[in-house]
Amino acid sequence: MRDYELEFHDRVEFIRKLLADSGCKGIVYGNSGGKDSLLVGALCKAACDNTVGIIMPCSAKRNFNEDAEDAYVIGRHFGIETRYIDLSPIYNVELEKLAEITELNKMAKINLASRIRMMTLYAVAASEGRLVAGTGNRSEGYVGYFTKWGDGAHDFNPISDLTVTEIYEFLHYLDAPEFIFTKAPSAALFDGQTDEGEMGFTYKELDHYILTGEADERLKTIIDRMHRSSEHKRKDIARFKD
Repeated sequence: MRDYELEFHDRVEFIRKLLADSGCKGIVYGNSGGKDSLLVGALCKAACDNTVGIIMPCSAKRNFNEDAEDAYVIGRHFGIETRYIDLSPIYNVELEKLAEITELNKMAKINLASRIRMMTLYAVAASEGRLVAGTGNRSEGYVGYFTKWGDGAHDFNPISDLTVTEIYEFLHYLDAPEFIFTKAPSAALFDGQTDEGEMGFTYKELDHYILTGEADERLKTIIDRMHRSSEHKRKDIARFKD
């Protein structure tokens, strides 16, 4: 197990240096009410008192109920300023206008919500001189379980090297609210969605494979396929000439 006291110190210093070098005066991040945004919020608040978490419900019912309630609890727990904006009207108008030029498939609709959230965070950041903090973890990154130019877009990410297993260990060290350990991980991009249900395996299984290379053939095949097919998400933009 990692030394999370040292991890906390090093990550806070990393954020402080980034902020000082950037010339920005604050940080903004999406507060989804989940484990990853909780850890990012705690780290950013420790590094910069001028940290703001934005709750951004967008269409899915869970966004407005459980997730929003948990996000407020997290904000209060760590003393983080919390703001709320309902993005559903923007999402619905975008769907309506896009229908005039194309027929959207399910994945396009799902990813649209994440990209609208990214647009919102960067609008706040540009208006208030803030950096946008990312909230994706190593496990999600390995299988591409994030939206390109959505939650995959940020100025920095202080938890990108941590697996989900390590995220939970870190949160235990921080004495996070108990509900975060029993809440099913979910991007809540549509009602009834959970990360593990959609991927077809648990984070525990994924993390074990990432760290040891060990998995049964069925699981190995699925994870390897997801890793290969999402490689474009982890690469820089392709350019004809540098």
